[in-house]
Amino acid sequence: MGKWSVVGLCLILATLANALAAQAAQPEKALFVGNSLIYVGNLPATFAAMSEANGQPVHSQMIVRGGATLSQRVADGSVQQAFSTQRPAILVLQEQGGTLLCMPDKNACNQSQAAVTALSEMGRKNGARVFLLGSYQGHPRASVALVERESAAAKQADIPYVEISEALRSASTTAPDLQWFDADGGHPGPALTLLDAIQLYRAIHGRYPERGFTVDAPIYGTTSGLDDATLRDANAPAPLSDTPTRITYSDAVVQRINAMLQATPR
Repeated sequence: MGKWSVVGLCLILATLANALAAQAAQPEKALFVGNSLIYVGNLPATFAAMSEANGQPVHSQMIVRGGATLSQRVADGSVQQAFSTQRPAILVLQEQGGTLLCMPDKNACNQSQAAVTALSEMGRKNGARVFLLGSYQGHPRASVALVERESAAAKQADIPYVEISEALRSASTTAPDLQWFDADGGHPGPALTLLDAIQLYRAIHGRYPERGFTVDAPIYGTTSGLDDATLRDANAPAPLSDTPTRITYSDAVVQRINAMLQATPR
């Protein structure tokens, strides 16, 4: 091989190495699909900030609307459209609270199961890892029933289930000093948003996060201005100018919730 051929080969190899390094540095895209249980506290942005702080960069997007069901997202094609333009590597589904408990009737849970299955199949066909993130119920019997229903729905759709309800009941009893709920008493407070993010991180990466982090993104409340289920970046400017834009979770609180989750029977 001549001198210039060797030089040319070296340049080609260097270019390929640089391209691969740039590709590796790009964060994975995660798409969250659901309702106010996702956007109150901004779980997608919280998950992205946690992932970044713990060496797993993620760019989070969401398709959310208050009171939305997954069957609505199947009907409007918004998730399919997001895959065609964004190609997320992770798809996180969360159903409206109570829907998989057949509220208000049996038709609701049948439609929900069909939607979970349809969105899971679509995500897998597009190369994404799909997860069903649980919701929660306060009453012990309702909580157990919800976990059973959600677990069954995930199993039928052949995707991992990220349990929340029983973990929340145990953790909130152990640490009543933490702000588990929003001021309305039902939506996630900062501690529950963090618990959700930790449970999801563990399901995806097989380990607990170790480091605290700061979320520089809208920290939505129940009045969010997110009135339509359109694709948006988790850190995009909030529709309402008075939305808080930062929250910090310390190493200590991350490790405290880790310890509570590790102590919860599974």
